[in-house]
Amino acid sequence: MNKALINRLKAKLWEEQAALTRSQRMLVRVGRYVFAIVRDLADGQLSLRAVSLVYTTLLSVVPLLALGFSVLKALGAHNSLEPVLIEFLRPLGPRGTEIATNVVAFVEKIQVGVLGSVGVALLFYTAISLIQKVETSFNYIWRIERSRPIAQRIGEYFGVLMVGPVLVFSALGLTATILNSTLVSQIAMIEPFGGLIYLVGRLIPYVIIVGLFSFMYLFLVNTRVQWKAALIGGIAAGLLWQTSSVLFASFVANAGNYNAIYSGFAIVIFLLIWLHVGWLILLIGCQLAFYVQNPRHLAPAVRQQQMASRDIEFLSLMIMTLVAERFAKGKPGLTQDDLIEAIDAPPEHVTHVTEMLIDAGYLAEAGSSRSLLLPARDLDSIRLGALWRTVRCGADRPRPHGSLAHRVSDLLDKAEASFDAEAGDRNLRSWLDPH
Repeated sequence: MNKALINRLKAKLWEEQAALTRSQRMLVRVGRYVFAIVRDLADGQLSLRAVSLVYTTLLSVVPLLALGFSVLKALGAHNSLEPVLIEFLRPLGPRGTEIATNVVAFVEKIQVGVLGSVGVALLFYTAISLIQKVETSFNYIWRIERSRPIAQRIGEYFGVLMVGPVLVFSALGLTATILNSTLVSQIAMIEPFGGLIYLVGRLIPYVIIVGLFSFMYLFLVNTRVQWKAALIGGIAAGLLWQTSSVLFASFVANAGNYNAIYSGFAIVIFLLIWLHVGWLILLIGCQLAFYVQNPRHLAPAVRQQQMASRDIEFLSLMIMTLVAERFAKGKPGLTQDDLIEAIDAPPEHVTHVTEMLIDAGYLAEAGSSRSLLLPARDLDSIRLGALWRTVRCGADRPRPHGSLAHRVSDLLDKAEASFDAEAGDRNLRSWLDPH
């Protein structure tokens, strides 16, 4: 795209909004979201992560379906697996139905009980790896550097693998039962209730997809995601998914040249493309949810630049002071979102410094979801000088070699000595009480 055209578009979207009407401001806001999403797609990172998820999907789809089939078979609902898979592969045309049938037939022949402990462990690991990769991609989009603790991740992943299929297929089964009941059939014969019931039946797949996407945005990101942001991202991704299904089905139906060139392998290529499109849509919805919750990132500039040393020092002392003050008053701990709002700093900067303080042993995570931040030490034992040098120098402070390096090191030591003389021996508790 022409650079001058992009600059004009930026000026239109981020110019003064006072002269615009309410509807025009709403259109401009939507335009900002679209611009930001297109900018991220052009960056290429979302596409690369979608490709990675496609590869992991090919490795884990059979174990994932086998686990889901085992759970559903115990509940007597295993026959619902094939219609859902057929619906997912419907854009591939008749060959998609054939693939779904073959995959389900293969999964039904898997006997998990004869695999042994090692085989079952590998089965679970392969299935869990897909969820882990999705979480990693979501954390990247949300600028989250730290993943959940391994014990918490394993427990939650098993919950998704065991409970997820039950909830999805229960919703589908309940919907089918209600729509096919005698009472609903009798009501459907009366207009306009018949048209309304037909419309509800057509909308239910959209609702289920939107609910599934929104749940993933709420659950898999290692931070507190607002339900409004997750729902908007889920709605956008769900509508984009259904629209892409129709367009891709039309593409496959008219792709005679591909069939002539690749023969029987064409369906494999179409499957890979559709998997890539599907994962890309999921990541786009997650990106939109991030922007809804963090509108400051809608600025036309790309990601924030690296922090200067003074910014790191400022954020470190601010975070420790806010957390310690809250703790000293006996109130619940703060979350990273609370700190971002209180300091009014870029989310990724606050996250980076918070992780640094956790790794250095100054902060600890608490709460059922490990999202609350508390001091990891007694406030009387935290010296401002030691805290300042930790965030200033890091864990691996370089050792000087040579006369020039020693002169530079001595100069920096003098700068640190002035801070020590002023406030180095003061502890965090006395800092909270300036009187």
